[in-house]
Amino acid sequence: MRPDDHTPEDLAAFRLHQAGECLQSAQRLLANNSFDSAANRSYFCIFQAMRTVQALDRFDSKRHSGVIAAFRKNYIKTGVFPKEFSRIIGDAFEVCTKSDYEDFYFISKEDVSIQVENAKIFLEAVEKYISEKIKST
Repeated sequence: MRPDDHTPEDLAAFRLHQAGECLQSAQRLLANNSFDSAANRSYFCIFQAMRTVQALDRFDSKRHSGVIAAFRKNYIKTGVFPKEFSRIIGDAFEVCTKSDYEDFYFISKEDVSIQVENAKIFLEAVEKYISEKIKST
């Protein structure tokens, strides 16, 4: 099957699965005290969850900033998702970027635990949204 043969629902299901795998990985890494890697995976859980929602509207961007900006504009500012999600996205992106690219950046267990929990909350909200959106079509 070619990529063009997939429906938006197929793509959303695939991305939702990826987001879930990222969350599971973040939880395992946190339990193993791999804080930088847990921060990375929790951000990618959120990132894939945003892309899941956007798949149903046939939107994608090659840049993380494009995905984030479109999600904030189309789903947070419109009230589809709570305003608090904007902060969760920003914090996760910032921590992931710092832990991946800055020398001597260290994230505490407490901070990464919050980030992993926020990723879980974000993913659960997206799962509920996707389920309701698919039922209504």
